[in-house]
Amino acid sequence: MVHCDKAPEGHDLYANLPAVDRKPMTAPALLQAKADGRKIVSLTAYDASFARLLDEAGVDLVLVGDSLGNVIQGLATTIPVSVDDIVYHCRAVSRGLHSALLVADMPFLSAATPERALTNAGRMLAEGGAAMVKLEGAGEMVEITSLLVRHDIPVCAHLGLTPQSVHRLGGYRVQGRDQQARAQLLADARALAEAGASALVLECVPSDLAAEVTANIPIPTIGIGAGVDCDGQILVVHDVLGISPGRRPRFVKDFSEGQYAIRQALAAYVAAVRDGSFPDADHSYAPG
Repeated sequence: MVHCDKAPEGHDLYANLPAVDRKPMTAPALLQAKADGRKIVSLTAYDASFARLLDEAGVDLVLVGDSLGNVIQGLATTIPVSVDDIVYHCRAVSRGLHSALLVADMPFLSAATPERALTNAGRMLAEGGAAMVKLEGAGEMVEITSLLVRHDIPVCAHLGLTPQSVHRLGGYRVQGRDQQARAQLLADARALAEAGASALVLECVPSDLAAEVTANIPIPTIGIGAGVDCDGQILVVHDVLGISPGRRPRFVKDFSEGQYAIRQALAAYVAAVRDGSFPDADHSYAPG
């Protein structure tokens, strides 16, 4: 099946679309946004069409997350997602972006050694078109972060609930509940900032802890289930549109609720094909 607007081989379908009148977001611009008190808006994307919509809506940061394992590949966890998967989707997303900063997730074990981290992160930028990579966790990832930054690869760190650690954590649970865990998360956040990370995702941590971290590190925090005091927020785009399967986490809000535009459009298409009203004369080619 071929889309009627398919571009010629080797041609970028999105190259001639009108540009969004917005300066490109950069790693230094993220720091400036924190200094200015301007909230950073982030969403995931996995293809060029959604990327273009997010860019036009004014999203600052677009993440090709290993969440694609869940919402695109139908997997129970993000662990099977490969470097090749992320690079492929980054290439697609990059073609739809004009102003938003593209961040690529480093999937499970892709940064297990310094050599592997450098090679795989380099692929994200050189082959995928990303401008930054995201690393889950601290510990050894602090030195990996420093290594990548020394090689001019910007890093977004990720603490709290780290989905690649789901088996060690025993499930998808809120992190940082007790005093020891709180102190460790704050120490890890400071260490990652000192190592040169440009931003920090905080996932599923108590809102007061996220506020404390945000106030005590110089880099912007981007929350997902971490309260309103983070410097920005990120969600999976399928969650925002209410099309993710399964149970909805507490931190997710369906921003299409009450409109049902996607479901209504699909239902209308099914009905029109079945009753013969589509395609009509306006959507058919005349003889000759």
